[in-house]
Amino acid sequence: MTVIPLVDLAAQHAAVAREVATGWRNVLARTAFIGGPEVAAFEAEYATFTTSRHCVGVANGTDAIEIALRALGVGPGDECILPANTFIATAEAVSRTGAVPVLVDCVDDDTYLIDTDAVEAAVTARTRAIIPVHLYGQAAPVERLLPLADGIGAWVVEDAAQAHGARRGDLGAGAGGHAAATSFYPGKNLGAYGDAGAVLTGSDDVARRARMIRDHGSARKYEHDLPGLNSRMDTLQAVVLSAKLRRLAGWNAARRDAAARYDVLLSGVDRVIRPRTLDGNEHVWHLYVVRVPERDRVLKELRAAGILAGIHYPTPIHLTPAFAGLARVGLARIGGALTVAERTAPELLSLPLFAEITVGQQEQVVGAVQMALG
Repeated sequence: MTVIPLVDLAAQHAAVAREVATGWRNVLARTAFIGGPEVAAFEAEYATFTTSRHCVGVANGTDAIEIALRALGVGPGDECILPANTFIATAEAVSRTGAVPVLVDCVDDDTYLIDTDAVEAAVTARTRAIIPVHLYGQAAPVERLLPLADGIGAWVVEDAAQAHGARRGDLGAGAGGHAAATSFYPGKNLGAYGDAGAVLTGSDDVARRARMIRDHGSARKYEHDLPGLNSRMDTLQAVVLSAKLRRLAGWNAARRDAAARYDVLLSGVDRVIRPRTLDGNEHVWHLYVVRVPERDRVLKELRAAGILAGIHYPTPIHLTPAFAGLARVGLARIGGALTVAERTAPELLSLPLFAEITVGQQEQVVGAVQMALG
């Protein structure tokens, strides 16, 4: 049986293997594994790529959200508004600052991006940050949130972990708000060979504070001006990320071609709701997420046929035991009805998608979906 993975990391590695090996040999020869010129070079390259002024490399994407919030002064007693349909790390990072996550709905049934009207309704005197998630590879409408945030003295902190290279208008995902956080988890469009992340910002002061927080609150060794974390980017990961970044635009273009092909192949398949790109967006298709009835049964049949589809995400944050418990004791809050998130979550299905996917593989995937739906 031919197996089609959700993402083919082996094929991606083959494209950068020689360059990574050379870079790693240089790092190993110097025995300098944290920071150094490789990290600085990647930070500069990724800032340029995203049209941001500053990129601060950190250990992972969850830390990146927390560090961005803390660098902006978010902490105990504050509220941060975010969508309920995201990976739990977005809410975890808020909780780790001591602030309260306030969960709001997504706007519709085919982009699943944050509902800006729900954000406005959820604002209180304690709102200090709004965190739009650039979901599945396309940017949320940050420009609609900035006037609201500015009007109440709050910050917009973008969660750009799924949108490497995505654009909204003239801005790269991560460059539209006051700060942004991203993840370079291996399965992302731009993935490390382990955990890594970054904070993006146009503010010199926020970048300075983020650099201190990631390194035990220190700008100089053994001088600690802020409570900080140990969240520095490994030099070996910076080598990988620089090598992949040089190829990312081409890989993203291939993903767009594959997504367009899925659109055509699935257009005649009953009971499949295809994803939609929001006007003004350049999508990079981190995931191609459809909605189908009896999703769990369909997923089981696909996997039995060698199609390693996935789910992103099976449970809205407010329905997880972790955050349901926090809501009961006042450490999380539901910002209104979460109707769309609750209705769509049981139907979401992520189909295999990667830059190297072939026409034949996509036809096999769609054929299996059609057979499972009957």
